[in-house]
Amino acid sequence: MTKIFKATIIDIIVAFLITIITIGGIYLSLGQEIENAVQLINLVAIKKESKGIIEPIKIDTEKKLLDKYPAYGTKYATIEIPKINKTLPVYVGDSLDVLKNGVGHSTGSYFPGEGGSIVYMGHNTKDQFHEFSELEIGDKIKITTDYGEFNYTIYDMQVIKETEFDKIPIQREEEKLMIYTCYPFTALGHTIYRYVVYANLDI
Repeated sequence: MTKIFKATIIDIIVAFLITIITIGGIYLSLGQEIENAVQLINLVAIKKESKGIIEPIKIDTEKKLLDKYPAYGTKYATIEIPKINKTLPVYVGDSLDVLKNGVGHSTGSYFPGEGGSIVYMGHNTKDQFHEFSELEIGDKIKITTDYGEFNYTIYDMQVIKETEFDKIPIQREEEKLMIYTCYPFTALGHTIYRYVVYANLDI
């Protein structure tokens, strides 16, 4: 009985060591990919949920500006933020694949020039929105599309929880640009906070 017990303990220890070695090998070979995936997961768009079901926000077609909207995942604009010396591509959509390429445009929000809320999101990395903390009220943001150029002035910045959907409202009465990224800016992995920059369309 003692021999059987010892053999079982040895088998458990060996299995544990094999598992640790296997996990270590996977991390060493895929470490960068895993880190990238964690960063992307951290930037999934904020969505309104009710009882676990995502409720898509409908765009008011009466304010439709474009004859044909760009396809999901395609680049349709560039965003320039002179204060932090950033010029970045903007893509339609907020999936992980879209956010790999640049700034995402939430499909639940309006397009520039349509007179409603525009919601953008991006990484908090140095090549994107890491310097958001340097922005101030009055700073300018320019969005250039195939159908026109639109200029905005920052009027507020806020740190919000990822569940505070009311802090990124979709409305159709006034054109507002809202851009968010993960917070704090030095964080790696999942965070529960978002840093939001709010700007009004220059008239």
